[in-house]
Amino acid sequence: MNKKFDFNDVILVPEVTTDIISRYKDIDLGENLPLFTAPMDSVIDLNNIDIFLKNKINVVLPRTVSLGQFYHANINHIDHFISFGLEEIRQLLRKTNIFVFKENQKILIDVANGHMEEIADLCQEIKKIRPDIIIMVGNIANPKTYEYYIQKNCVDYIRVGIGNGGGCLTTKNATIGYPMASLISEINTIKIKYQYRGKIPYVVADGGMKDYSDIILALALGADYVMVGSIFNKAIESCGKNYLWKIGLNQKLAIKLFDIGFPIKKRFRGMSTKGAQKDMGKKILKTSEGIVNYRKAEYHIRGWVENFDHYLRSAMSYTNKRNLNEFIGRTKFEFITKNAYDRFNK
Repeated sequence: MNKKFDFNDVILVPEVTTDIISRYKDIDLGENLPLFTAPMDSVIDLNNIDIFLKNKINVVLPRTVSLGQFYHANINHIDHFISFGLEEIRQLLRKTNIFVFKENQKILIDVANGHMEEIADLCQEIKKIRPDIIIMVGNIANPKTYEYYIQKNCVDYIRVGIGNGGGCLTTKNATIGYPMASLISEINTIKIKYQYRGKIPYVVADGGMKDYSDIILALALGADYVMVGSIFNKAIESCGKNYLWKIGLNQKLAIKLFDIGFPIKKRFRGMSTKGAQKDMGKKILKTSEGIVNYRKAEYHIRGWVENFDHYLRSAMSYTNKRNLNEFIGRTKFEFITKNAYDRFNK
């Protein structure tokens, strides 16, 4: 039995030499950062979407934003994913009309268990009728499931990771999961195996990112994107409800008080909590596999992104990678002991 590993168990290794002189002039990160907002209603909604877009973060809206609200908003619909549950997709295919989607619409089938065969069947049906629609599915926690979706040739993005997120209790209570670093690395081996087949699904590492280094390691190990929830929730601009000494505040006042040093707290909740289920319109509530808590706001999104941009460029300069295609899944790493990790984990 091979032991699996997580982010604390590995470290990136610099190249012997690098010809990169300037991490800003010589490194190209592309138009947008390799980040997605998690589809959580304590992270993003239609009121704060602009702040994420201005900071080059790809957007996935939660299921609490309806399709009608999305299309009536003054945004470019094809730039962002909107989320649907399994039953909603069934209804669109069989009772409503899949042509309700505008051309090239991006959709997330937001299901905790992405291993269900029905998901692939529905995606194949969508692609047969509307091949222009971009589909993201998830979540999966078995590398072979990624290969299964490649063979089905029906999805464009796959969220990988179960139970790692700050708002998720699935692994803790149901003991289902896969160490994230191993999961990404083993999926990357499959990506390399199929790289000449044509277009294969993008890998979206979803859940449990605690800091900049986890995100950078996820990319280096093979994730094309990283989906971020709790980190973005701690930004003052997140749509999590604001509190000062248990008193609710509107967003504008919360930002003003935060900027002069008041300890603003943000509500954070997993989307499987019963409260979230109600807000998504579910009539039959399932056992919650998520949490609700209140965390101190720590930064502005702009400041966090500036730091992330700097640290990612720094890692790429040491490893002599000039763009993300060179860095993602193509960077050397070594396994380390806990003592080695503790030495630099200040």
